Amino acid sequence: MKKLLLIGAATLIVSTSTFAGDYLTNTNQHAAFLRMAARGASIDVDGVYSNPAGLAFLPKNGFHLSLTGQSAYQTREIAATSGLWTLDGQETTQNYKGTASAPFIPSFHGVYKEDKWAISASFAVTGGGGKASFDNGLPMFNALAIGMLYQQQITPDKYTINTAMDGKQYIYGVQLGLSYRINDWLGVFAGGRMNYVKSGYEGYLTATFKKDIPQMGGMDIANLALDCDQSGWGITPIIGIDAKLGKWNFGAKYEFITNLNIENQTHKLEAPEAVPAEVLKPYANGEQTPSDIPAMLSVAAGYEILPNLRASVEYHFFDDKHAGMLNDRQKTLTHGTHEYLAGLEWDIIKELTISGGFQKTSYGLSDDFQTDTSFYCSSYSLGFGARVNFNAAWSIDVAYFWTNYDDYTKTLASYNSTGMKGTDVYSRTNKVFGLSLNYNF
Repeated sequence: MKKLLLIGAATLIVSTSTFAGDYLTNTNQHAAFLRMAARGASIDVDGVYSNPAGLAFLPKNGFHLSLTGQSAYQTREIAATSGLWTLDGQETTQNYKGTASAPFIPSFHGVYKEDKWAISASFAVTGGGGKASFDNGLPMFNALAIGMLYQQQITPDKYTINTAMDGKQYIYGVQLGLSYRINDWLGVFAGGRMNYVKSGYEGYLTATFKKDIPQMGGMDIANLALDCDQSGWGITPIIGIDAKLGKWNFGAKYEFITNLNIENQTHKLEAPEAVPAEVLKPYANGEQTPSDIPAMLSVAAGYEILPNLRASVEYHFFDDKHAGMLNDRQKTLTHGTHEYLAGLEWDIIKELTISGGFQKTSYGLSDDFQTDTSFYCSSYSLGFGARVNFNAAWSIDVAYFWTNYDDYTKTLASYNSTGMKGTDVYSRTNKVFGLSLNYNF
């Protein structure tokens, strides 16, 4: 049980993606996405990410620049039900809540177009983007501590557990690429993105006898601590194509798998002396963990219903099952991630465009994939907002994006390897605000 307890503590990294997209991929890098969602067939400055081949069809030569700021707020909750918490024969539920916030996440998109050519660049947080804090820890740590202490015939009525943990993850991406208009209706793109990962996790668990236990009050009976930073980098090759056929526009993009390992910079790793050295080794300073960014396919179609009314649909596929994760966790997925998007925008007047969008995300989740430290829930999202055109050069996009998650229920015959039954219900909430300032000259 001590070995299991350490393994739980050493996987303290808490999933902190606060954006739309896949496990390690953010698809909302511009407020235009937040207000419309389906931007894979757009011909605009946000196409640097969403439809880079379409940049060859920008209507004006010269520079097209955009600076975006987003604020994302998310909660993660676990309702843990088991007879383990009291060991008195009755099942009870303990609730654990974590908050993840990213008050300001910047990104930049830039294009220079000259006739048939367009060179583009961007900087964005392409994965992760926040910090998650669980002030009362997670059920897996409490369960393992209770099980370990019970082996020593110490029951939960005799002690208190004090535990907390934080996890953070940022994947910074710098993208460069070149678009070319082959003829009046076909454009292509080739480029790449350099990704730099910076993540970290810190947590502790202590169990002490209650003060009303004679001669034992305040004595430490279990101690664990972990403080670790991680970093790594990888390159993502990207290709794209855009076809402009009358009132239709079709865009497609393929991002190849990014092979990436993150390396530990461990500042603290404390555990009972009885824990074998081979158990500690994977979490030692300098050890590396696979954390590939999966290949992604995006295909989209846009249609001009009226000169001032446009609609788009889009599909994303993330090949998660072939992207390496810690302990080959990706093999427990039932399929890669599928996303379905739709959007509509209407130019009310020359100075104002309003829009709305929808996104459905379906993960290939399984009980073996879901953990307290990193869980996901399939969802649907709604976004809406507006573009305000001040003049021919300046405009802003403002938007709000809200996500509704399906609860995921995981029932175990041996809850966290304790030998007792238990059920976890995972749930999440998410909302994102965004503003983009656009300028062309």
